[in-house]
Amino acid sequence: MPHFTLEYSANLDGLVDMAQTVEVVRKAAVETGIFPLGGIRVRAIKCEHYAIADGGKNYGFLDMVLRLGEGRDLAARKRAGEHIFRALSAHLDPVFANSKFALSFDMQINDKETSWKRNNIHDALKKVETVHG
Repeated sequence: MPHFTLEYSANLDGLVDMAQTVEVVRKAAVETGIFPLGGIRVRAIKCEHYAIADGGKNYGFLDMVLRLGEGRDLAARKRAGEHIFRALSAHLDPVFANSKFALSFDMQINDKETSWKRNNIHDALKKVETVHG
């Protein structure tokens, strides 16, 4: 259940291809090898209204939160988080070079006792793997 939510300031629209950005995160998550492929979700939410620092409109931000289920040890989570953050940060290097920008990433673990899910994507992927080897 790795669900990534990227909230970003609307002023990034001219600077960042958000479709490409969510794909960078998805691919990096797959590369870690610790998340089930069928559970990965990456979404971006544009924030039209925001205030940063001294209120200047020339600042931008992207805040990514990963919610995941229990069961991965701290070392694995740190390795995965560092890999994903490096990929996203490198993707956003041009934004850092050309504007004032803040990037953050937090990982949160959902308590299995208070987290409900229903998903048939895993089964669909197994069928595809069986057919295509």
